[in-house]
Amino acid sequence: MRILVVEDEIRVAADIAAGLDSLGFLAETVHDGEAAWERGGTETYSTIVLDLGLPGVDGLTVLRRWRDEGVTTPVLILTARGSWPERVLGIDSGADDYLAKPFQMEELLARVRALVRRNTGATGTAFSHGTVNLDMRTMRVSVEGRPINLTPLEFRLISQLFHNQGKALSQHELADAIYGINNDHDANAIEAIVARIRRKLGAACIETKRGFGYFIPVAGNDG
Repeated sequence: MRILVVEDEIRVAADIAAGLDSLGFLAETVHDGEAAWERGGTETYSTIVLDLGLPGVDGLTVLRRWRDEGVTTPVLILTARGSWPERVLGIDSGADDYLAKPFQMEELLARVRALVRRNTGATGTAFSHGTVNLDMRTMRVSVEGRPINLTPLEFRLISQLFHNQGKALSQHELADAIYGINNDHDANAIEAIVARIRRKLGAACIETKRGFGYFIPVAGNDG
């Protein structure tokens, strides 16, 4: 799942991105308002972390532009402006959550996870299909209670499918989710990752819907 981090302080942006990457997300960073407006308005993200104090176009203006253009991606405002009028202004401008600086990374990551769950319709942090279980809080995948070692790419792909359980995702959608924009990976790369996951978790874990893509069935759904 792709997360856009909009933060003009390079080190802060890098720290947030590293934290998100450690959870299996694919974090992309931009550092000014114009770049944020373009990226957030043309690319698909699970959540956007948006600083208000940006050079060029400020964060609130960027947020209002997105909402006026119909962009519905959940947005977590991150800013040093911590007074309640600022928080109200941010929420009224279309933000979904608000976190004041300085912040604890654990809280930011928890808030991002909550927004991702809300955006995908998931109601918890644990997912299962048959004997396969995924826990987003511990970042672990297990089969019959036995931990399974997945590579970062494998974890991103299986978590993307679990967050969209019951929905078939195309190879292009999966490539964007695990590699990011401007990726040049062809269908064979996704097929190879799916094949490795099936070997580790069981062939029935990920199903193929011909002409649509890959999916994980919901409970009681035969696909």
